Amino acid sequence: MPNDEFPALVSAMKRAAGAMRDAEVPFVLAGGLACWARGGPQTDHDVDFFLKPEDADRALAALVDAGFRPERPPEGWLLKAYSEDDALVDLIYAPSSGEITDELIERAEWREVMAVRMRVATLEDVMVSKLLALNEQEPDFSSVLELARMLREQMRWDEIRERTESSPFAKAFFTLVEELGIVERVPA
Repeated sequence: MPNDEFPALVSAMKRAAGAMRDAEVPFVLAGGLACWARGGPQTDHDVDFFLKPEDADRALAALVDAGFRPERPPEGWLLKAYSEDDALVDLIYAPSSGEITDELIERAEWREVMAVRMRVATLEDVMVSKLLALNEQEPDFSSVLELARMLREQMRWDEIRERTESSPFAKAFFTLVEELGIVERVPA
């Protein structure tokens, strides 16, 4: 299915990555585009970058210098920037899965993404972040189910299960993917 917003997101990703690279801000491509870079579906939502909390303001300043429009939302775990065609870039420093650390950045793999070399989050880090973000207000399993179906062979499910074991929503997810035959059942 064609995605009209995807080219704008890719353009924003490339420009933002270049701006942060030039400003020497360590970052990791995350979210839907990190999955897409490994063969997952196109996204139409936003561009996600993980970075350490102490680098967030510097990253936002680099994006402003590159022509992005900044936003400081009240949530306290991310900053936002919009390209001239309104593609959204999220600078995430404290997702539900915990603050972004040097360790997370170091375990991200270097990849060429649309001719731009950058670190790309592990699928385990992306899935853990997405599963721990599920809550009573937003219990939508559609995106994590789609990623599980498309990228299941690339994920270390035991690690994801272990890192999300405190979440009732992650437990529900694992029940779903086991019942659907996407992920192997764990013996009781």
